[in-house]
Amino acid sequence: MRAVVTVIGKDTVGILAKVSTKCAEYNANVEEVTQSILQELFAMIMVVDISKLNKDFASLSDALSELGDTMGVKIHTMHEDIFNCMHHI
Repeated sequence: MRAVVTVIGKDTVGILAKVSTKCAEYNANVEEVTQSILQELFAMIMVVDISKLNKDFASLSDALSELGDTMGVKIHTMHEDIFNCMHHI
């Protein structure tokens, strides 16, 4: 099982490090990362393996959202099943 994590906000030092550290705390393994900086706007998409989480998915999602609030960015975490259903015709 995987999840898609998106991060959008003003670029600051350490966004990738803080988000990946929070994932590691929940035993979510980062598989892929893409990031861009458009002027001062930071955008990142991560694919994380959530098959070995040490807490439930909702806890990880809430923790990442709270982390985003403290960093001044928006972090959204979507389970792979939801993502696939949204993009399946």
